[in-house]
Amino acid sequence: MKSCLVVDDSSVVRKVARRILEDLDYIVDEAEDGQEAFDKCRQEMPDAILLDWQMPVMSGLEFLKLLRAFVGGQAPRVVYMVTENDIGQIALALKAGASDYMMKPFDRDVLEGKFVERTLERVSA
Repeated sequence: MKSCLVVDDSSVVRKVARRILEDLDYIVDEAEDGQEAFDKCRQEMPDAILLDWQMPVMSGLEFLKLLRAFVGGQAPRVVYMVTENDIGQIALALKAGASDYMMKPFDRDVLEGKFVERTLERVSA
């Protein structure tokens, strides 16, 4: 099974994301801020990370930069979550190594779309 670390200071966001990701057969762990997330990644690197941008202690962007500089930190797929359509913040995250981004609040379809590989639908001839 694949693993995912959900990093958000909101327990509600973590709980919703956990339920959806577990339905997608991910083993889910949680962290409340970037420092806690980095400590967990140093112990065991997840396959994917769902990362909030604005948190206490260490922001998502600070965490992302540390992660990508860490040995093995290039491997996880990182989906960066923002609450505003701030193109500058999104650009900084992508430059720092985010794999993708999405807006909060999100729903099941949006989150699944970021974590499930979609197959091309067959077109009738």
